[in-house]
Amino acid sequence: MDLTVQCNNYANVIENALNEWANTLCYSNSQVGEAAKYSLLNGGKRIRGILTLATCKLLSLDYKKAIDYAVAVEIVHCYSLIHDDLPCMDNDDFRRGKPSCHKAFNEENALLAGDALLTLAFEVIANCKLQPAENNIKAIQHLSRSAGPKGMIYGQELDLFHEKSPANNEQLDAIHRHKTGAMICASVVLGAVAANASQKEIETLSEFAYSVGLIFQIVDDILDVTSTQEELGKPIGSDVENGKTTYASLYGIDVCKKMANEINEKACETLKTAFGEKSDFLIELSKSLVERNN
Repeated sequence: MDLTVQCNNYANVIENALNEWANTLCYSNSQVGEAAKYSLLNGGKRIRGILTLATCKLLSLDYKKAIDYAVAVEIVHCYSLIHDDLPCMDNDDFRRGKPSCHKAFNEENALLAGDALLTLAFEVIANCKLQPAENNIKAIQHLSRSAGPKGMIYGQELDLFHEKSPANNEQLDAIHRHKTGAMICASVVLGAVAANASQKEIETLSEFAYSVGLIFQIVDDILDVTSTQEELGKPIGSDVENGKTTYASLYGIDVCKKMANEINEKACETLKTAFGEKSDFLIELSKSLVERNN
């Protein structure tokens, strides 16, 4: 099946489930609930949720067994974007072509909306009826670790620190292995958990996922220099304004493009060796992330 068609199929399944959960989030008269739904249902590629479903599909015929886990990773990702845009963080006014949550609903409601979404994600997994309880516990363990103080939050801490102190290549890798890579890895691992993967399979898939996360960030940094706000749906050049070291500023655009291609080729080769033709969709998806323009 065509990559775009399959991605759209996965994204539609995720979108429908997100709509259902969004309606249960808060009381009907809650501004925090409205703010959370505003951000959660404001589009996006749903790459993380797609990775969850596609990984489950790779290991099992029934990818819908992972739908609640895909929803959970998308909800955590949305919370992180709301908080990332706040004035105390990146102070971005637009997200996906619309005013950021704190611009549309004020800073206090945006902060609470992010908190509400983070807790909702674990409620989704805890109430998952498609998986045995032991898998739900494993999923919660992986997701909480990846989103927590040794995962995404640590990456954000490092990112803020290096606004004042330029990062070298090792420090930049550490930022994005935690800030971007940890949640990409969680997305893949949760799909593997839903399919009852072996520890060896999870380790191989995790290696691939961290590579995907690095590719995603490198291309993001390139687009922050070469794209437009209209194409990205968010301000460009904000990293430079905030004094951040990026892959583009550290290596230059041409070297970054070469790096992304080399990382992708190695990661896809590892995946193909381990899983054969079953890995074709994930390989094509990874290639598309290298070539994306928004």
